[in-house]
Amino acid sequence: MKINENTLLEGQKVVLVPYNKNHVPRYHEWMKSPELQQLTASEPLTLEQEYLMQQSWRQDDDKCTFIILDKQRWADASVDEDQCMVGDVNIFLTDPTEPSLAELEIMIAEPSYRGKGIGKEVARMMMLYGVNKLGVKKFQVKIGLNNEISITMFKKLRFQEVSVCQVFKEVTLELAADESFTTRLRDDGCVVKESDYRQTRSNRQPLCSE
Repeated sequence: MKINENTLLEGQKVVLVPYNKNHVPRYHEWMKSPELQQLTASEPLTLEQEYLMQQSWRQDDDKCTFIILDKQRWADASVDEDQCMVGDVNIFLTDPTEPSLAELEIMIAEPSYRGKGIGKEVARMMMLYGVNKLGVKKFQVKIGLNNEISITMFKKLRFQEVSVCQVFKEVTLELAADESFTTRLRDDGCVVKESDYRQTRSNRQPLCSE
């Protein structure tokens, strides 16, 4: 999506930035993992195809993508941005009959960052962005039946199971973004600071002050 091409979202543990060309090689290495291919229902791509995919995602009107960065590492200007990458998060607006419905997808690609609450923080940050910037009124997630950790996480975020598909071996959960939704997110500790990505990237040190 063009809407987030210069948007940086800063949370407590993570920073969300647009998916750019400099992120592609690391992302490509991630997606060589059979585990991640299975969890994301993805096919392996060549590096050239991955670059084309990145450009496509940037142009698509129905897909909003952020790369998840380790905030503490990113605050150190001596560390290259691609070395701060943890995973990615996406919002898909793929149902033309229900434009306010968004499918949410989170991938914590680096194993050492799993089980630390990062997925939950990213979900809250992305949902707040989706409501405020994209007009989302309902969130949906589709998760493999064997991915019990993700299912449990989203249920803790108040998602409700609506269907199970045995053919695709996945469960669908949904959460309505009603009038009290953003208040509940903030009560749950969701703190998001939005900044100009290019400007902040050129001077990463201010993040160290917190």
